[in-house]
Amino acid sequence: MKFGVVYDFRNPKQWRRPYAELYAAMLDQAAMLDDLGYDNVWLTEHHFVDDGYNPAVLPTAAAIAARTRKIRIGTFVLLLPFHDPVRVAEDAVCVDILSGGRFDLGVGQGYRAEEFAAFKLARAERSARLAEGVELIRRLWTEERVSFAGKFKQVEAMSLHPKPVQQPHPPIWIGARTEKAARRAARLGHNLLATIGPDPAIPYRAELQALGRDPGKFSIAQLRVVYVAESADRAWGDIQEHLHYMMGEYAQWLGEANDVSSDQAVWELRRPEDLRTSPYAAHLMVGTPADCIAKFKAYSRRYACTHLIMATQMPGMDPAKSRRSLELFAREVRPRLAGL
Repeated sequence: MKFGVVYDFRNPKQWRRPYAELYAAMLDQAAMLDDLGYDNVWLTEHHFVDDGYNPAVLPTAAAIAARTRKIRIGTFVLLLPFHDPVRVAEDAVCVDILSGGRFDLGVGQGYRAEEFAAFKLARAERSARLAEGVELIRRLWTEERVSFAGKFKQVEAMSLHPKPVQQPHPPIWIGARTEKAARRAARLGHNLLATIGPDPAIPYRAELQALGRDPGKFSIAQLRVVYVAESADRAWGDIQEHLHYMMGEYAQWLGEANDVSSDQAVWELRRPEDLRTSPYAAHLMVGTPADCIAKFKAYSRRYACTHLIMATQMPGMDPAKSRRSLELFAREVRPRLAGL
């Protein structure tokens, strides 16, 4: 299992610090992850959020590429329906070149109603826009001259230069939460990015097998909240208010999109201090190194996962705290997880 960390650069009003300071701290953390031997740094995207949720993941990826030497840099996820796929193909090539071939393109279809309304895009078209965009990007990366007559994008005899460093192209990942989306990712023939919830790896692998593809040749990344401290009390004390804020925001967005489960719907009703004893706590890797080692081992027996994506820097958290947690994880937890 490979280990990476996701960053959203969120800066809520109640904990706000200067944006330049926050971004500098996150870039410093990415460089630290590189030094500590983490495998991946992931960047996530949303638009028009008043806490400054990062809306521009590819420029951020380029900045990280300039600060690092070995760690892979990926998007988890770039919301493809909101972007011109030709522009994505070109910008991603630049990141791949700047990083020396360390870039992974992860894309998703989006769900926030507010985003689709602001962009004046029909939410019902999101799956078709995703599939079409992925096909065009892949062809531009791998073919010398591309003519494409899509529903949403058309190009004629287009030749993309320069080409990516990675051949035939940088890895492509598809974000999915539902069974339908996971099966679509398998049909598209790309790796899977999953979030907390029912394991989409199960239908994903089943669909790969049904298509005659070897599941062992595809990667599956799973997201989990991970926070390590010297004591469980300190770990929960550091994270609970920021985690409560984050889950409340996601619950609201999913509710507005009519895409929310009963478990997710109650998040906004819980107090921060209730998280530790909530049913959701079973899905969180929060506690001492020993606690987290036990949780990871149990998790690895239940979920198919080649890449673990760790959410450690919660919205508004002092970066010094997440830095300390990531250092402790690298020193005390990861060495005990060899072979997972």
